[in-house]
Amino acid sequence: MTDSSTDTSTDSPTDSSTNTPTHTATHTATDTAADIEAHNGGGRPEPAEELLYDVIRRLWPLHRTIVRAVERELEGTGMTAGEHALLDALRSEGPRTVPQLARTLGLDRQPVQRWVNHAAELGLVVTAPNPAHRRSSLIQLTAEGGEVMRGIQEFEAAELHRRLTDLSSDDVTTTLRVLDRLGEEFRHLANGSRVAPEEPDNKDNQLE
Repeated sequence: MTDSSTDTSTDSPTDSSTNTPTHTATHTATDTAADIEAHNGGGRPEPAEELLYDVIRRLWPLHRTIVRAVERELEGTGMTAGEHALLDALRSEGPRTVPQLARTLGLDRQPVQRWVNHAAELGLVVTAPNPAHRRSSLIQLTAEGGEVMRGIQEFEAAELHRRLTDLSSDDVTTTLRVLDRLGEEFRHLANGSRVAPEEPDNKDNQLE
């Protein structure tokens, strides 16, 4: 846990053949499911790719909102939202090297190293020998760091339970699956790699 923007709509373009407004399939980050359904003509299913665009449009404002909420929660602790994410990764995954933490958080090494340095100054993490690589130390939580994160996460869990009782486990499981798939494909795009489309299996055109 490493400026939100809202979409603004303009007058719809006009179809010159019918002189009637045409509609685009874009939605703002504040559209509700009912808004989207009404936009689509009262229940006509929207193509999956358009719904995925709606998910993606919401992610950046949501991320910024979560960061602000975490920063408010951490007031007085000396920790930043980035260091919260760092300690959460260490608590859930165990000791890691800085490069491993950077990959887990989807960030460059430099900001993660800064968080590690500051967390060490606060007495929340320490370095430890790495049996697999002598020149790349492991970063691990101290007893104090583990206790701090336990308290923070107990509070966060209670708040999530209180505020999001309308979401079922199935809802959350589906959300995780969608986010994991988006993450997988966007990692390919970020790395400049795309999966080549499959060739049609047309046996009639194959030579014997």
